[in-house]
Amino acid sequence: MDRNTPALPLVLDTKDVGRRPGAMHEVDLQPGAPADFGTDVLSVPQDQTMDLQVRMESVHEGVLVTGTVSATAHGACVRCLDEIDYPVEASFQELYVWPDRAKHHREVDAEAEEDEEHRIEDEKIDLEPVLRDAVLPSLPFQPVCRDDCPGLCSQCGARLEDDPEHHHEQIDPRWAALEALAPLASDTGTEDNREKRN
Repeated sequence: MDRNTPALPLVLDTKDVGRRPGAMHEVDLQPGAPADFGTDVLSVPQDQTMDLQVRMESVHEGVLVTGTVSATAHGACVRCLDEIDYPVEASFQELYVWPDRAKHHREVDAEAEEDEEHRIEDEKIDLEPVLRDAVLPSLPFQPVCRDDCPGLCSQCGARLEDDPEHHHEQIDPRWAALEALAPLASDTGTEDNREKRN
């Protein structure tokens, strides 16, 4: 199925705003999230409802799309591995260029590049790439359930929140070799005592 069809929830029809500069159209949408909408540690589950407010403004080069998106991302705390919900709020603004205006737009805007340009295809606007660009950078790289989460014990993996007094005896590494010899010394002492008794 062609992604630039009105049936897809993140595709807008430019017929709602037309090509007369200055015309405007606003719409509220509740589309399902696309697949892989997030990072490896935090993402909005596929098809989960997002709240999307969009304003389309017709300009000479194309359609200026401005809006906000809100959703809830799910993942795991990087310290204790508990599941967490993270509220997502992001805003975006992008110019979608008419195909017959694309070359002129690049000539006017020296920084515009063809592969970075968002085009109107078959009078449709695909919001997904713009939403990804807006939402993904807003997600924390290392999400935590709370700022002071104590995490897990680095030695045994115990959850420190459940046992704040949890600890392990720390042996000075300089004495570790002697600790390993202690059983041998004990065995040798026992044998010496037996010889003396005999």
